[in-house]
Amino acid sequence: MNGIYGDFLSVHPRTTDEVLYNPGIGFNTFQRFNGDELNDGLRWTEGFPIEYQNYSGKRTADNFPYSTTSYFRVYWRYLEPERGAYDWEKLDRALAVSRERGQTMLLRVGPYGHGVETNKNVDVPDWYRETVGWEKPTYDKWAVDPHDPLYAERFGGFIRALGEHYDGHPDLESVDLSIVGPWGEGAGSHLLKPEVMTALVDAYTDSFKQTFLLAMLTDAVTNKYILSRTDAGYRFDCLGDMSTDSPWGCAHMLNRYPQQIIKCGVADAWKKAPVSMEACWVMGHWLRSGWDADYIIDQSLKWHISSFNAKSSAVPAEWATNVDRWLKRMGYRFSIRHFACPPKLKPGRPMQFHAWWENTGVAPCYKKYPLAFRLKNEKCSKIIKTGIDIREWLPGDIFLDSEILIPPDTPNGSYEIQIAMLGTDGAPAIQFASEGRAEDGWYALGVAEVQETEEPKTFKYDLYYE
Repeated sequence: MNGIYGDFLSVHPRTTDEVLYNPGIGFNTFQRFNGDELNDGLRWTEGFPIEYQNYSGKRTADNFPYSTTSYFRVYWRYLEPERGAYDWEKLDRALAVSRERGQTMLLRVGPYGHGVETNKNVDVPDWYRETVGWEKPTYDKWAVDPHDPLYAERFGGFIRALGEHYDGHPDLESVDLSIVGPWGEGAGSHLLKPEVMTALVDAYTDSFKQTFLLAMLTDAVTNKYILSRTDAGYRFDCLGDMSTDSPWGCAHMLNRYPQQIIKCGVADAWKKAPVSMEACWVMGHWLRSGWDADYIIDQSLKWHISSFNAKSSAVPAEWATNVDRWLKRMGYRFSIRHFACPPKLKPGRPMQFHAWWENTGVAPCYKKYPLAFRLKNEKCSKIIKTGIDIREWLPGDIFLDSEILIPPDTPNGSYEIQIAMLGTDGAPAIQFASEGRAEDGWYALGVAEVQETEEPKTFKYDLYYE
């Protein structure tokens, strides 16, 4: 299968079956980070500033996958306690701890929580409440009247300040586009006046040009307007609900989501931006309710999930194998199926190559990780980046016929050809579902000779016949 065949080196790396923990995909920690203790039982917290735990240096937790992403959800009141005075330290610290624990952070700032009549800690900021006073809104899930021009002006103003400060931050994975409703989930968005809805959406789309926006799955008018403004992903917060006596009047998994994804026009959004989902209650509740884990997992994969918020609650031991299967499909999963190139190379001349890759995940990789080769022996190491954009690699097969330039100053000798996808630090960032990975993250493809006097033959690898 591997070796020198005539005028080309040909390699078919074996695929592997282990769970891979790659950037931007898999389980999120929620209001917590890798190495923190999980929530007890079926409870969780959200909307409040993070309560930081003592860190032991261990990044894993029992009954929960290692996570490359954290998720922080906080109410507006905690980030703008006084009008125009922003407490960015709360976000700066969360981003810094995420980086320390090997994670990037997803963020939602909800305008308010639920039950504001009895709990001021989940209301809009005090200064805003004092401005508008207390008057029962026309919709029971609105804590304030969003049709008041001040709401779009003040909450939208906060979002614009947030974008000005954090758009493009290297540790910020995505921002939820939340505009109204408890926890920012969007309840009653369909009742918003068009000028109010567009003003709130525009605050996000005008302000976040580099960091991905994930739209809440709300109503057709709002979601389609968002997609007319930007390539947004989407998220929803009740993955798993299969209750026949649902308090929402229908089971999300059996009725609402399959229909809503189509009607809201987001069925193809995954091709450009991530899809993230959140457990309805927690997975322990799914088990107690007798819901079918594999059905839930398969539906989420059909909807091209990249990351999942299990609310830092334990994965039921009974479902550990199911979750491993899930993690092997969630997001992207690249394997090198075949690589071919000339066995003899010359400094200053191109190395033509053919490669067959496979993405067995359900989504592309949405961030740019340069695909690079390394020529390495005991005396020399040369890294050559390609111009190939892996963000275009949708699920399925990817065939490349391309070339790289062998650096003119490459000394003669035998070199192992290696390949990797590089992070911003220049080191390999993505694990492949292929054998041949070295300790430093590079994958071996074979050995070629670099000779100053060698004139490479024209390389053509094509098994297609008319």
